[in-house]
Amino acid sequence: MSSTYLKKKSVFALLAVLLSFALVLAGCGSAGGNQQAAAPDKSEPSAGKTEEYTVKHAMGETPIKGTPKKVVVLTNEGTEAVLALGIKPVGAVKSWNGDPWYDHIKKDMEGVKVLGTEHQPNLEEIAALKPDLILGVKLRHEKIYQQLSAIAPTVLSETLRGEWKNNFKLYAEALNKKAEGEQVISAFDKRVEEFKKKAGDKLKTKVSLVRFMPDRIRIYYVDSFAGIILKQIGFARPEKQNIDKGFADNVTKERIPEMEGDILFYWTWETGDGKASQAEKEWTNDPLWKNLNVVKNGKAYKVDDSIWNTAGGVKAANLLLDDLEKFFLK
Repeated sequence: MSSTYLKKKSVFALLAVLLSFALVLAGCGSAGGNQQAAAPDKSEPSAGKTEEYTVKHAMGETPIKGTPKKVVVLTNEGTEAVLALGIKPVGAVKSWNGDPWYDHIKKDMEGVKVLGTEHQPNLEEIAALKPDLILGVKLRHEKIYQQLSAIAPTVLSETLRGEWKNNFKLYAEALNKKAEGEQVISAFDKRVEEFKKKAGDKLKTKVSLVRFMPDRIRIYYVDSFAGIILKQIGFARPEKQNIDKGFADNVTKERIPEMEGDILFYWTWETGDGKASQAEKEWTNDPLWKNLNVVKNGKAYKVDDSIWNTAGGVKAANLLLDDLEKFFLK
């Protein structure tokens, strides 16, 4: 074998080694580039990527893309939840009292579209708003759920009676504000604990709850909006009202003695025709009412229906605590 041939072979071998080495370096550089591209700054959202999450609720599961900005609310308590989370809804059903909103939220609701009532929301006006999310309750809106879902992702709580905290948490999750929702509930619970410490033996006070309505008079039990808050605080209730079954009972005048307590809070749901106010006047002038020890002792107090019963949300719950602080701690 000639020396010329050996020299050529050596040159080719050297070139092959150099080429292989260059390819390895190129591959490493490419791999490094891919790793860098695959690990963007986690504080920055990926361009063009929309977050999606799924919420379980009374009607099943609903996927929601992106954090909702245009929110429609079909319950009074839901409106309070949305406001407490720093969101002004684009539309909401009117308050049970007020024109169209409760006094304690009307400033926050300026410019919000009125969408009918809880019992009868206006579907055409809801659709016209092109919302990102609709919040409601199965108790009221099960029959129109499919129509609502055709307009926008719709999340329904199960019911209203005594469920304001659970419903609030559901609405917060649907709004992609779960952490903020937990903070709101935690702040309320902290207020309750502070109240309990300051109240001490005053928690033994038997608290009676009564409501005057246009067509009926009710005594409210443990599972009512006000009753649940009283229970969380630890207040005593009169024996006839310390009932877990049902939230209230319609009563006749013969049952006025069941309204007895160490302190009595009553509220009147006035709808504008004066009938509820007339019922209140008639009953509070009845001899049986006047014969109640709580009335004789000057411990029967009229409070706001919106706060103690009708609104039923987190803002009302905090305002109810304000009232209790006024009566028991100041």
